[in-house]
Amino acid sequence: MREKTDQEEKAMRGNNKIGAIVITCSMLFVGLGTAYQAIAQDATTHYPKMAPIDQYLMADRNAEIALARSAAPDAISRDATVLILGRHGYETAIQGKNGFVCFVGRSWGAAFDWDEFWNPKVKAADCLNPQAAHSILPIISLRAKMVMAGRSKEEMVSAFKAAYQNKQLPELESGAMDYMMSKSSYLTDQGGHDMPHVMFYTHVKDGSDWGSGAALSPIMSAPYWFFSPNEQPQTKGLPPILVFLVAVPTWSDGTPVDMHSN
Repeated sequence: MREKTDQEEKAMRGNNKIGAIVITCSMLFVGLGTAYQAIAQDATTHYPKMAPIDQYLMADRNAEIALARSAAPDAISRDATVLILGRHGYETAIQGKNGFVCFVGRSWGAAFDWDEFWNPKVKAADCLNPQAAHSILPIISLRAKMVMAGRSKEEMVSAFKAAYQNKQLPELESGAMDYMMSKSSYLTDQGGHDMPHVMFYTHVKDGSDWGSGAALSPIMSAPYWFFSPNEQPQTKGLPPILVFLVAVPTWSDGTPVDMHSN
């Protein structure tokens, strides 16, 4: 049997490491700011209602800006627009020039049936590319406005359906993606609190077309609006969006992932 070359051994170790990251986080899917936990049929909701608004806000404006920028490598985030969350929604703190938009996502940016939807601890650094800034950011901004106004999940879903029906929200742009590579994000109470990855927003119908969920694949996927198949009837009137998550082996500052650090 032919012995493996050093290059092949390094490639195998690299693939195994990324695969192990995905396996370790196989119950997590975080994105837009958004987070994912595969939902069991008998899952208990730990956050049944919205927390006081102050718990979702960050008191230190500069800390929020720094966290938002840490979502992507400096070569991208240093010239990006930066948003911070205020009492009426996201506000522009710094106007960028490269078309990217960085912000700190909250739990209510995730799927509506996630059991941590109202978790105020979630602070997820995101940096959207121009295509996502054009077509995903309007969704995120509208969510933030409604949450800050005290709207329920049911009211938000209805508002989104009306907005799409009235052409008030744009269609998803091809190539929309999101960097989530910050060391300092808090993505979920489940297991490790963070994992560096990038996400792609697509019209793809079958995640297996990208190898999502295959053994040692660095790719996971989940529907954007609702995770559970039982909730899919609620998506009628909403554009289908399948989000792919690709694990990466380094944080935004270039340091390698320590799988035991979280």
